[in-house]
Amino acid sequence: MRYQRADVAGGTYFFTINLAERKRTLLLDHVDVLREVLKGVKLAHPFHVDAMVLLPDHLHALWTLPGDDRDYPKRWMLIKAGFSRQLP
Repeated sequence: MRYQRADVAGGTYFFTINLAERKRTLLLDHVDVLREVLKGVKLAHPFHVDAMVLLPDHLHALWTLPGDDRDYPKRWMLIKAGFSRQLP
């Protein structure tokens, strides 16, 4: 299956990100870790969080990227990896 992704520099994007194990509550249990990881990724690869809703097993986010940037997959990769690596 091939996914077709939007590719607009400076675009605003909506995301839903799920935990692999949907019965876990890692996002709420470790919200402080998630905040720190987001902060670090935003410093290295700026973007604006227009809105974010955090639920026990998934999150919804609305981001706007800088005018010359379209690389949201890199940001999510760094957030997911950074979050996962800091969990016990």
